Amino acid sequence: MKELVQKLIGEGHLKTSRIIEAFLGVDRKDFVTEEMKPSAYEDIALPTVFGQTISQPTTVAFMLELLQPKKGDSILDIGAGSCWQTALLAHIVGFEGSVYAIERLCPLLEWGKENVQKYGFTNTSFFCQDGTKGLPEHAPFDNIIAAASGREMMRAWQDQLNIGGRIVMPIGHSIWLYTKKSATEFEKHEHYGFSFVPLIEG
Repeated sequence: MKELVQKLIGEGHLKTSRIIEAFLGVDRKDFVTEEMKPSAYEDIALPTVFGQTISQPTTVAFMLELLQPKKGDSILDIGAGSCWQTALLAHIVGFEGSVYAIERLCPLLEWGKENVQKYGFTNTSFFCQDGTKGLPEHAPFDNIIAAASGREMMRAWQDQLNIGGRIVMPIGHSIWLYTKKSATEFEKHEHYGFSFVPLIEG
């Protein structure tokens, strides 16, 4: 894992010390299937279970650098899948923070939850439901991140975000960063050239 992290740092994908520490502390190999373990440290997306994938490390690093999670944050993680990103976030926010992972495919979420439990995190909660509605009972959140591509930014997520918070979400083949400036105003930035599985709605 150290070699992969050094590669991501050298290429400029990983920059923030707390995110780098999380990548070093949460081994991607623990979030892939047995047959994929020999490829765990390659900078590529890999198939996992139930027809899903674990994202390319470069993409995960890019999205977390956009999100800029901090110690103590409350974060909503949508489309958790293998839960590698959930575990990275749990490492970053520490025991003072909370990570709420939503995944629509219940058997996939159970597998992902087992992966996270290898690390003994006590600041994670898991929900098998439609992530497009967010998680109003645990809102507001400091940050929201999605690992699947939707057609548009979800209004529910915008409403459930603290002022000053960030949403990082794939829309089509772009990654969007929304920063909440006021109750009704967002600063928006688009980053082109990515590929994601579609966000399951309903």
